[in-house]
Amino acid sequence: MIGKKIVIIGCSGSGKSTLAKKLHQATGLPLIHLDNVWWKADRTHISRDEFDQELAKICARDSWILDGDYSRTYETRIAACDTVIFLDYGEEVCMQGIIGRVGQERGDIPWTEHELDPELVEMVKSYEKDNKGVLQELFRKYPDKNVIIFYSREEAERWLMQGFS
Repeated sequence: MIGKKIVIIGCSGSGKSTLAKKLHQATGLPLIHLDNVWWKADRTHISRDEFDQELAKICARDSWILDGDYSRTYETRIAACDTVIFLDYGEEVCMQGIIGRVGQERGDIPWTEHELDPELVEMVKSYEKDNKGVLQELFRKYPDKNVIIFYSREEAERWLMQGFS
């Protein structure tokens, strides 16, 4: 069973925002896209201090779905949540995801990508090496959290269709 404070994490292109929207529709829990907290429409961003202050306010709320990876804040969010959903899909699937969203208007980020961002490509390529071990360590550190790991989009979709069981 999922709780009322849910963190959705995974590599760029894994489908965090899509899953978050579907989960929001199914549960009615407030949905916060962290990209919309961090980024401005002109592709600049707020300071880390401002982001951390906003994140602290969000985490103090009674319920939420937080969509976004933001590895620097993994522990803050995992400590505050009751449920972590980790989309562990691998580089190829995530690369397809970032390629497929070029030119797509999305509500989870305040602009439309018109070309593939080379920095994002590098993030996808290094995600497994840079992030997965950190997450596994945090999952061990917080054994009281309900950690749900999906290894494919189909697996996540089945979970949604079956009412989160």
